[in-house]
Amino acid sequence: MSHLIYMDNAATTFPKPPTVLEDALAFYRKYGVNPGRSGTDLAREAEDMVAETRASLASFFGATGSPDRLVFTHNASDALNIAIQGTLKPGDHVITTCLDHNSVLRPIYHLSKYEGIEATYVGFGVDGFIDPEDIDKAIKPNTKLVVMPHASNVLGTVQPVAAIGAICRARGIIFCVDVAQTAGMLPIDIEAMQADILCFTGHKSLMGPTGTGGMYVREGVTIAPLRYGGTGVRSEYPDHLDEYPWRLECGTGNLMGIAGLLYAQKWMQREGVENIHAREMALFKQLVNGLREVDRAILYCAENHDQHVPVLSANIEGMTANNVGTLLDVKFNVATRTGLQCAPKVHETLGTKAMKGTVRISLGPFNTEAQIETVIEGLSDISKRHGRSSEQLLKGQVRNGL
Repeated sequence: MSHLIYMDNAATTFPKPPTVLEDALAFYRKYGVNPGRSGTDLAREAEDMVAETRASLASFFGATGSPDRLVFTHNASDALNIAIQGTLKPGDHVITTCLDHNSVLRPIYHLSKYEGIEATYVGFGVDGFIDPEDIDKAIKPNTKLVVMPHASNVLGTVQPVAAIGAICRARGIIFCVDVAQTAGMLPIDIEAMQADILCFTGHKSLMGPTGTGGMYVREGVTIAPLRYGGTGVRSEYPDHLDEYPWRLECGTGNLMGIAGLLYAQKWMQREGVENIHAREMALFKQLVNGLREVDRAILYCAENHDQHVPVLSANIEGMTANNVGTLLDVKFNVATRTGLQCAPKVHETLGTKAMKGTVRISLGPFNTEAQIETVIEGLSDISKRHGRSSEQLLKGQVRNGL
């Protein structure tokens, strides 16, 4: 395990900064009680930590409204379910994209199948980006919501969300942005994006523990709660509370996870988001440049890396992604993600389903230049020993690259 080269950071960052885990555990050992449920000093300390984390994240995302509009959830999928199911009603139209993750696609499919919701899936161009004009053209009189990723978890392309947000704001449509792949990776400003709802996870580039996430909901945006229960305040009322954050939160939260998010925020403030991203993108460029010299390697990324996160999908001609990933793991001790990455419409567009998806290589703050060279050498060796040129491919396997 000590020699493992971990390059699946788009799934979850690993390892976490040691101070994040140590400080969160120390807090939990000292104050691990139910926040907001009693008047004890312990409970107040726990509640103060939750409030500090809420305010820290709201500020981190550029929110100018109340920090109480920052709602904690289990993860980004949970937040997106609340956003999608809490805003759409029978007869509404929703626009999403072919870049989206199943955390968006499956709730929308469910509502389309069972609740009478109409959905449009906007495709992406050969460069891996959504054209804002295509979103504008897809809008109908009954369009209620546009939901899309800030960056693709397969291609790594950062989408023009500010331009799309301006279109939605002008048309009176709720705009929800999934920042699972960019929160902690890029500076995020919900106001500049003109986003109404921002959904995030805590365990990726925010460097927090698994089981954490949330959403920021702009003032004036109505989301119906999906769950009802205890809030620790106004317990005499039979109706669930309307005020945020309780409107979308109930029950005892993940205190240790939230503490981990707070200490991860402090770690990121010391390191600097821009500095982390610059280091990771330097490694990403090293990776792309090296793999461009590998015979039979197919890379799926934009030519211009200015609007990119350090996520690269690749294939070796004549091999399935699973086989390439297994060889990287067994022979070179490199951990990647193979398959469809929970984003099937991306692979339908790329034509990579015949190759069982792609090998996704995603970088984190603790990867090194030497590790990048090992990945390049590993894929070069695999290509030489196991790859086949395009004329040897099975029928139906088509070379596709951005």
